[in-house]
Amino acid sequence: MNLSQFILILQAHRKVITLILSITVVVALAVSLVLPKQYKATSSVVLNYKASDPVTGLVVAPQALPGFMPTQVAIINSPSVALGVVDALRLVDQQEVKDAYADDDHGDLDIRNWLAALLLKKLDAVASKESSVIDITFKAQDPQFAALVANAFAASYQKVSMQLKLDPTRKASSYFNDQVKVLRDAYEQAQAKLSKYQEEHGITNIDNRTDVETNRLNDLSTQLVMAQAAMSEAESRRRQAAAGGGTESPDVNSNALIQTLKSNLAASEARFEQASKRLGVNHPDYLSAKAERDGLRAQLNAATASISSSVGTNATILAKREAEIRAEFEAQKRKVLEMNRTRDELAVLSRELDSAQRAYELTSQRFAQTNLEGQSNQSDISLLSAAVPPAQPSSPRIFLNLILAIFVGGILGVMAAVALELTNRRVRSEHDLVDELGLPVLGSISRPVTAQRRRFWFRRAKPA
Repeated sequence: MNLSQFILILQAHRKVITLILSITVVVALAVSLVLPKQYKATSSVVLNYKASDPVTGLVVAPQALPGFMPTQVAIINSPSVALGVVDALRLVDQQEVKDAYADDDHGDLDIRNWLAALLLKKLDAVASKESSVIDITFKAQDPQFAALVANAFAASYQKVSMQLKLDPTRKASSYFNDQVKVLRDAYEQAQAKLSKYQEEHGITNIDNRTDVETNRLNDLSTQLVMAQAAMSEAESRRRQAAAGGGTESPDVNSNALIQTLKSNLAASEARFEQASKRLGVNHPDYLSAKAERDGLRAQLNAATASISSSVGTNATILAKREAEIRAEFEAQKRKVLEMNRTRDELAVLSRELDSAQRAYELTSQRFAQTNLEGQSNQSDISLLSAAVPPAQPSSPRIFLNLILAIFVGGILGVMAAVALELTNRRVRSEHDLVDELGLPVLGSISRPVTAQRRRFWFRRAKPA
């Protein structure tokens, strides 16, 4: 079937097409006039929401998330918001609502949830793609009721959204309250443990005390070194005093008594030498000189022995002193080491106390913040524009319905014409004979021209 054949078929069945088109338009017009008028009222809200993690307190910009606005639209279309509208408008108390609920097949739903489901069917929430504005549209037969419900949905959405924000904050506040108690107990235990440790070890200020004891240890170390040097020198002098009867000891030789005795002994030996040359051994002067010499020599030996003994005694005293200083040094060393160990343990306890204090203070601050946020009644959703009763109905749109009826009726008429042609195929032109029989057309008889058609063609053919 080509285009010319299709046009001929439409011309042949134009009455059917016109009839179907007329019926469709009439039916659409009748339905549009019979259907009750519907009014749409729109309320717009704007979101200024800044989310913060209830535990860490980090601020998040949820508007940047791709699912934020669809989530808000889903909240508006939730039964919780619809139930808030039902309760706010007190629709359950209206008698006509009770009668409609009794006549409807509501199943196991109570009247509140039944009303909420009906309201949600007529609700349309649309989020703007380029902003944080959401349009809440409600459709009803009464324009006043449509505006009232649209505004009620906006108010209920604000309450539900605020509740959704406050519930996690209040739970976090309760959590922080419990943690504050636990951390306060831990802080008090750490403080008590540190105080008990200081009391047991008699520590008031660990740093100053450690400095004093360390300085004392350094002083004892210096004294010990000096005592060791003095003792070493004294031991050397004692060995020299003991060697050769003390004659080689500088301490003995430098003694004034020893020097005097040596001088007197030298003079006495000189006199004895002169007497031995002049006198005999039995001469009184000889015996007197010999007795003087021997007495001085005995005194020198006794003095040398005494001084050598004093040098040894001094070495013994210095050795004893060195041992005492060494003992004090070792005791002080053990004390400083013990105090260092005590200081390390005290430092650990002090760090535990500081850590417990910081944790307690930070948690107390977060508790105060979340507790304040949990008591806030400020919503992050603002009403941008309230719904007003519409002056014109949104449906039915008679002009649009007629256009659609003409379009649909035309399509149905064409389909009916084609169906009739296929059920009763006829020859509409010379091409049909050629296509069906495969024979050439020798001639054709035109439809008789009536007087009216003759006058029409005559007027067309008449020159101007």
